[in-house]
Amino acid sequence: MKNTVATFKEAKQKGEKLSMLTAYDYSTAKLIDESGVNAILVGDSLGNVILGYEDTLSVTMEDMIHHGAAVSRGVKNALLIVDMPFMSYQVSVQDALVNAGRLMKEGRAGAVKLEGGQEVCPQIRAITAAGIPVCAHIGLTPQSINAFGGFKVQGKTESAAKKLLEDARAVEAAGAFAVVLECVPAKLAELVTKEVSIPTIGIGAGNVCDGQVLVYQDMLGLFSDFTPKFVRRFAEVGQTMREAFAAYDRAVKDGSFPEKKHEYTISDDVLEKLY
Repeated sequence: MKNTVATFKEAKQKGEKLSMLTAYDYSTAKLIDESGVNAILVGDSLGNVILGYEDTLSVTMEDMIHHGAAVSRGVKNALLIVDMPFMSYQVSVQDALVNAGRLMKEGRAGAVKLEGGQEVCPQIRAITAAGIPVCAHIGLTPQSINAFGGFKVQGKTESAAKKLLEDARAVEAAGAFAVVLECVPAKLAELVTKEVSIPTIGIGAGNVCDGQVLVYQDMLGLFSDFTPKFVRRFAEVGQTMREAFAAYDRAVKDGSFPEKKHEYTISDDVLEKLY
């Protein structure tokens, strides 16, 4: 069944969990889509896992459009959400609206995601008023990593917890259809989940959220620069790939690949005419 904003709302009402994974290319997106995952996020995490940046700040609109369009070609059933990159929505509501429109038209998104709480509600209202679904993102927001002073759990003090809860209520009121909670204490995430009527999607926020999201390179062991505490590796594909690459290297160098069965043939009569 095709996943939409409406099916996300229904899942919350029925108490059904939602699954989300990142993807950045056609082949991976097609595999994830066929697995039954509810949503695919083209995250600005591509800055880390695809482009090799230390953070997400250097990711551009062109990057997101390029990868979003590629992923869209492999998606039939999952809801495709594309991140709005750093400074594509912070400067003004007008910028936010134009860039969200580009992600929908050129990046083929089914929804966009942006980071922030009360401070970005004007942008959320304008984007949703234009008919573009918005997924909010609060807690640890990687685009604000310099302001946070690093990757740190958010909402641990009374004032911070109150702000996070207020942010969740605010983005819901502004029209967001879901909200990602990143690096939030589990009990606080549980409270937020009960307080809002839109689905909460956790990443490092415990298992009481309405859904979960992970970067697929993390959960497959493909990205090893750092591994957050909240990651569970569901397979060690990275090690399998290293072993396969090494086996290929050996086979080429010892002459065991390619074999006869990998070759194409030509008639000897044709060859004789070449001499």
